[in-house]
Amino acid sequence: MSAYRTILVGTDGSDSSFRAVDRAAQLAAATGATLLLASAYSPMPERERQNAADRLGDLAYKVQGSTPADDALRAARERAVAAGAKDIEHQALEGDAVDVISKLAKDRDADLVVVGNRGLNSLAGRILGSVPANLSHRSPCDVLIVHTTDGKK
Repeated sequence: MSAYRTILVGTDGSDSSFRAVDRAAQLAAATGATLLLASAYSPMPERERQNAADRLGDLAYKVQGSTPADDALRAARERAVAAGAKDIEHQALEGDAVDVISKLAKDRDADLVVVGNRGLNSLAGRILGSVPANLSHRSPCDVLIVHTTDGKK
């Protein structure tokens, strides 16, 4: 079995996703792999964007476009560096998390996708599907589902 060369981990800025980032960074550090941090985001509808701008004034940029995803990626990068990862890249992409991560894994020739287990055993996850479950079916490479929650969230 060959070593992982590119490890992709998705983050949404949640504690659970940061625990997945920690594990992916540890693996990248141990194998010398490139760590690719990814965050999917949905554009804010115009009406919500305008409400945010009205309420937040000069701070409205913090909730528009890819800014929340970019913030999550900055925090994830700090954690990855602390965990020993050396070669770190990051990308925020518009779209559904499963679509973004599976497409990025294919486009970047990732060897491993790391994701937390959030939603895996929840009722909503069983009925609607969860990011880890859907990625396990759609990813073009190995998927490591990290135990980041009790599975009920």
